[in-house]
Amino acid sequence: MNKKKAAFKVALPYTIPVFAGYLLLGSAYGILMTSKGFAAGWTLLMSVIVFAGAMQFVALTLLVSAFDPLAALGLAIMVNIRHLFYGISMLERFKGSGILKPYLVFGMTDETFSLICATKPPKGIDRNLFMFFMTLQNHIYWIFGSAVGVFLGNFIMFDVKGLDFVLTALFVVIFLEQWKDVRGHFPALIGLFCSWFCLVVFGPKLFIIPSMLAILAALALSKNKLEEVFKKC
Repeated sequence: MNKKKAAFKVALPYTIPVFAGYLLLGSAYGILMTSKGFAAGWTLLMSVIVFAGAMQFVALTLLVSAFDPLAALGLAIMVNIRHLFYGISMLERFKGSGILKPYLVFGMTDETFSLICATKPPKGIDRNLFMFFMTLQNHIYWIFGSAVGVFLGNFIMFDVKGLDFVLTALFVVIFLEQWKDVRGHFPALIGLFCSWFCLVVFGPKLFIIPSMLAILAALALSKNKLEEVFKKC
C-alpha cells in the first residue's frame, strides 16, 4: 500500500472524535459570521488561513469593532500564548519532518497537539506522515464545520450560546484517554494542581499564562522524576 494512503487511513480513526467537536463549533462560527453580515468566502478563508478556533471567535468581535491593531495583537498573543509551550514540547517530535514541518506547526491546535502526544503510529507507518494527516484531517473538519454553519446561517437562526463548550468536553475526554493509557500520572497531576492553584489565585480570566509558567517550572524542576516515570511507560 502507498505510504501516504496507509498513513491517512491509520490516522483517520484517531481524528473522528475531533470531527464531532469541530462540526459543532465550526458550525457555530459559520453561523455567527453569517449573522454579522460576512459572506461565505470570508468565513471559509478565515478557517483555511487562520485555523485558530477560539481566536477566530475573538477575531469576529475585532472585525466589527473600531480598528485597533495593537489591541488586536495583544489579544491574539494572550489567547494563543499556550502554543508557545506546545511548540517547545514538539521540538524533538517534529525534528526531521522536512517540508511537512511548516504545516505541522501551523496546524497545531489543542486537539491536534493532544492526539500527537497521545498516539504513536503502528509499525511500518511513517511517523511524519501520520502526524501530517492527523493535522490535515482536523483542518478539513474545521473548514467543513464552518461551511455547514454558513449554510445553516442563511436559513436558520437560533441561539448558539454555550455551544463552544463542546471542545472543552472533547479535551477532557482526550485527557482521560491519556490518563488511562499512561501508567505514570505525575505530569498530569502537576498540570492539574498548577492550573487549580493559579485559578484560585489569579481568577478565571488571568490564570492561563501563570498556570502554564508554573507547569513549565514544575516540570523542569522534576526532570529526574519525569525520566523515571517515562522509563516505566
